[in-house]
Amino acid sequence: MSGPGGEIVGGVDAEGLSERDARVLAFEKLRWQHPGAKDAAIRAEFGLSSTRYYQLLHVLIDSPAALATDPMLVRRLQRLRDERRRARSGPLDGAGEPGHDGPDDA
Repeated sequence: MSGPGGEIVGGVDAEGLSERDARVLAFEKLRWQHPGAKDAAIRAEFGLSSTRYYQLLHVLIDSPAALATDPMLVRRLQRLRDERRRARSGPLDGAGEPGHDGPDDA
């Protein structure tokens, strides 16, 4: 439930985000110079391991409420996640599926 001006009341804001989800989005707007610094800040701010934080973040950025709250941030985070997934999947065959990456894979 939200009060006038979209502030958070009862743990949910005007777009339907929980207080924690709103904090996660705000946290993702910050820029980090060193990867370890972000992991330490995740633990200090949220009391979560970085693995659990990123699991929650990936669910959050797929929610319509997050997209309504900050479309530019959410789309950027979705794009980065999708690029990482594609990079981990390896080469794609002509049909866009993970497949053979050379003649010796026959």
